[in-house]
Amino acid sequence: MFLLKFLTNFATLAHHERKHSEKINIKMTSSYWIYTDLMVFCVALVLTGIIIPQILLIAFSKKLFDEVDERKIHKGIVPRLGGIAFLPAIIFSICLVLAVNFSLGITDSSNAFDCCEQSIMYLMCAEMLMFLVGIADDLIGVRYKAKFVSQILSAVFICASGAYIHSMGGVLWINDLPSWIGWCISGFFVVYIVNAINLIDGIDGLASGLSGIALIFYGVLLTLAHEWVLALLAWAQLGTLVPFFYYNVFGNPQKRKKIFMGDTGSLTVGMILAFIALSVTNINASEVTKDYNLLVLAFSPLLIPAFDVVRVYFHRIRQHRNPFLPDKCHIHHKLLALGLNQRASLCVILLAAVMFMLINVSLSPYISASLLLAGDVIIWLFGNLSITRAIRKKEIKLNTKLYE
Repeated sequence: MFLLKFLTNFATLAHHERKHSEKINIKMTSSYWIYTDLMVFCVALVLTGIIIPQILLIAFSKKLFDEVDERKIHKGIVPRLGGIAFLPAIIFSICLVLAVNFSLGITDSSNAFDCCEQSIMYLMCAEMLMFLVGIADDLIGVRYKAKFVSQILSAVFICASGAYIHSMGGVLWINDLPSWIGWCISGFFVVYIVNAINLIDGIDGLASGLSGIALIFYGVLLTLAHEWVLALLAWAQLGTLVPFFYYNVFGNPQKRKKIFMGDTGSLTVGMILAFIALSVTNINASEVTKDYNLLVLAFSPLLIPAFDVVRVYFHRIRQHRNPFLPDKCHIHHKLLALGLNQRASLCVILLAAVMFMLINVSLSPYISASLLLAGDVIIWLFGNLSITRAIRKKEIKLNTKLYE
């Protein structure tokens, strides 16, 4: 009896010690990655802040400017090569911080990269393809059909990385999906989001602002969910957008301090957002995510650009125009026609994006994803119809055409 009691007490003590040790390891791992995220964010921010002025110097010396036409809102000469800084800054910041950590003996025992090396490699292939296509488009122009083919190939890389939808989580009352259907839906989603970010880049700070909001949400969510590598990617991309947002929104074209993202930026940022969103649909259940629908967490930050693309597409079809050619019928064009300036339009759209995201995430534990989606669509349609009605009244009053 004494021996049995001793062994029982010893086993209980060992169990508690093991749990205590696991908690310490988790705490140490969390501290390591939070520190790494902060360092990567700072390095990416500083590096992009250094690169963008150099891009401005080269653009002005080589006369590489965004052409002004009837569709463009901006005035003056502005280069559109800001996105060239993004991907190099992301890769450099992540590699530098991790290399310095290893050199100083600061390492993570969780081996977070072991389970996602293949995913990151495929992502980098997709990113490099978008980077090269974007540079070509910004410098000499690329036909939309060629861009579309490159986006499909990049979508294949993303799905091959394992970042594809395995379950609809009850959206439209559909749950688990066969792999081939998951690939098809996810590939369409990648192309869709990349084009959504590309097309909504119409006023200062809009694409970078919407992307920044999404990346902050993803960064916080993935850090809390202990998805360390995905969080690192989100914080690195966010670090590149902060200095760009400053130059894009507050830069003075007369002083040669203003720059646009260009297709290089919008395509690469859109690809990273699509990859992170698809990856969020597959993260392991944790204390942070167990009560939430993963698809709602993944896609809520991207609703504004996603909805706007659909509305613009059908608007162009109704007007008997090519749905793939640019015009002035996006949500920001409607707000400008209503009388708001660029800054006010930017603030309204960013606030709407935050509200959509917070409401969807907050209601996710209590309302089905299908009902949330239906509610989002109704609110979006009602808001757009209200703006259109206000524009038409203003047109009648002024006896002039304000919106296509």
